[in-house]
Amino acid sequence: MALTPAGGLRLHTQTLPGRGGPTVVFLHGLVMDNLSSFYCTLAGPVSRAGYQVLLYDQRGHGRSERPPGGYDRDTAVADLTALLATLGLDRRPVHLVGNSYGGVLALHTALVRPDLVASLVLIDAQLTGDWVANMTDTLTVAALGLEHRRLPEQLAALGRRKEARLTAGADALLNRTSLIEDIAAGPAFTAHDFARLGRPVLAVYGEHSELLPGARELAAAAPDCELCVLPGVGHTVLNEATERLCAAVLERLGARAGAVAG
Repeated sequence: MALTPAGGLRLHTQTLPGRGGPTVVFLHGLVMDNLSSFYCTLAGPVSRAGYQVLLYDQRGHGRSERPPGGYDRDTAVADLTALLATLGLDRRPVHLVGNSYGGVLALHTALVRPDLVASLVLIDAQLTGDWVANMTDTLTVAALGLEHRRLPEQLAALGRRKEARLTAGADALLNRTSLIEDIAAGPAFTAHDFARLGRPVLAVYGEHSELLPGARELAAAAPDCELCVLPGVGHTVLNEATERLCAAVLERLGARAGAVAG
């Protein structure tokens, strides 16, 4: 693992070698999430299948630098573009796999920089409806709770150092950056956005996920979208249905890589 220069800041990255296959970039979710969620689930199997893997902590998350601003979607795309260039992975399009808010960033990347993207895998991503307002409200409540309850200090006093460190990072991200404001300023996706997607999409959702209606809208409007609904799980597909998710991702990557090679 290393801190890699990208667009004026340093991002914590991890690469796993493939066997000459395309690059798969994993995009994690918000606040408490980081590259480890993929490192412990999908990254190893994808690398062993022959793909070059790139994991990174997005700006402000994990061990990446935490500037006060720049948490909007366009800046996230700029961060990814700069990171790919620094690592020499920008010579051909990459496959993007995004979990939760990482799926939002993956989809936005495909809309504004389709030249960078070979295909998308969206794992229970927030896409339609009032999700922007709902997420902003949820993050605001969390920020107020962290600020007033002094939870990091309480956890540290109990000897729960890892949890204290993660909670302190969340507190800094929510209360000392523009993350909440930047997310609130971003509009939800529309059917028109889905219709102009020029890249194939695999959307994997749990059958009990409250976000599934948005995935159905995506599948109905996008030119090339496969919706895979996994039974018995909700929003926690990545952790609770890892094997089934991995099988679906590898099948889709294999099909698309074969199509490109042919």
